[in-house]
Amino acid sequence: MTAYSDLAAHFGRISALSNAVGILQWDSDVMMPKGAAETRAESMALLQVLRHGMVTDARIGDWLAKAESDGSLGAWEKANLREIRRVWTVETALPADLVEASSKAVSACEMRWRQARAESDFAGLLPYLAEVLNLQRQIGRAKGDKLGLSPYDALLNDYEPGGSSAKIDALFDDLADFLPGFTQEVVAVQARRPAQEPLAGPFATETQRALGLRLMAALGYDFERGRLDISTHPFCGGADNDVRITTRYDEADFTKALMGVLHETGHALYEQGRPQAHLNQPVGAARSMSIHESQSLLMEMQACRSRQFLAFATPLMRESFGGAGPAWENEAMWRRYTRVEPGFIRVDADEVTYPAHIILRYRLEKALIADAMPLAELPAAWNDGMKSLLGVTVPDDRRGCLQDIHWPSGGWGYFPTYSLGAMTAAQIFDAATRAEPGILPGIGKGDFAPLVGWLRANIHGKGSLLPTDALLTEATGRPLDAAVFKAHLRRRYVEEV
Repeated sequence: MTAYSDLAAHFGRISALSNAVGILQWDSDVMMPKGAAETRAESMALLQVLRHGMVTDARIGDWLAKAESDGSLGAWEKANLREIRRVWTVETALPADLVEASSKAVSACEMRWRQARAESDFAGLLPYLAEVLNLQRQIGRAKGDKLGLSPYDALLNDYEPGGSSAKIDALFDDLADFLPGFTQEVVAVQARRPAQEPLAGPFATETQRALGLRLMAALGYDFERGRLDISTHPFCGGADNDVRITTRYDEADFTKALMGVLHETGHALYEQGRPQAHLNQPVGAARSMSIHESQSLLMEMQACRSRQFLAFATPLMRESFGGAGPAWENEAMWRRYTRVEPGFIRVDADEVTYPAHIILRYRLEKALIADAMPLAELPAAWNDGMKSLLGVTVPDDRRGCLQDIHWPSGGWGYFPTYSLGAMTAAQIFDAATRAEPGILPGIGKGDFAPLVGWLRANIHGKGSLLPTDALLTEATGRPLDAAVFKAHLRRRYVEEV
């Protein structure tokens, strides 16, 4: 056990360093003054280099070899060794100067993106984003050479271990064939409904925040280990046992921020439910980003856009905002939250058209990493893709290729996990409600304990004990099956109307 104990202690220290990076990153996105950007970038780069050095420590190979020959280790320890070897193998592909350069480039690009997005100024962001892309290509090639993968699949592997663009291509091509016709069918069904009255604002930010906090509590969020703030782009971040989420508010429309809060709460519940006994070890980490996104989309889309939830939440909305009349009835709110209408903004997209946003970003980032498209052509390619996939004309880059922070922040290979997560969410929620009949009635009363309890036992508390496919198969009885997602969409948007 000595070699394993040495490894566990070492990766515990790495976890502590990662927690510091997480809080500094949260601060950068939420409340850091602009004038501190350069100093913060230097600090973040140094911490990333220190972390990289610890993950690639020369002693790890020897520790692993000795620990892996120890027949007395249990299942969690063996799984931890598997995850340590995976992380160590990937990180040793990168020189420290590349890690430092990437961290600095990302910090600069993120800060410039905030201004560029506000001003719809892609040209102003271009040189910063070009540097991030150049470094991501280098990282992808280095990791790909070590792992025997293409540069894109090597980047994808950071977020979706074991995933591949070949598998994603097949899933996304199937969705791209299914969704246009299905969307037209849904739009035709909804067109036969009576016109819906708008919700009359304004809706004060503080009132929106108070309602969001109330619903976060209903879902089971632990405020002793987290907080809610405002950022340009909503996210879940922070550190172990300090799980922070953000949203953004629009006083003309409270419905978007509210669902954003519920989405990020789904992420936070996963983080707060990870196994405490292994929290600072790789085996205690979230399994993959498709599983992580499944937890946010399970809460936002599967649970919180259900009739049961809106029967519980709509009276709270009326109470919070003083709403009255037909627009504030339960059924009207359900129709509002299940309205299908192609639009420009991914985070505001409905459940049916959302995958098209992801398919577009996935195809574009693959082309950019492969150097098959000049970065300067991104706005035009984006706009053409939106027209082709969703039939909408993008009015400006702020609502086009500048809307997301992922590429400026170095998150290349992340986007496909959103739609993988949506399909996974449908499958997990279906399995949970079949296994635990009290889940839907509980949601209708604002009691999420049956659902969260099932997720704790079958997803959250497993950490990275199992590979993604094995985790999903153990929880639901089968590997990822897009048919479950399609059946969910047809049931909610065509059959139950």
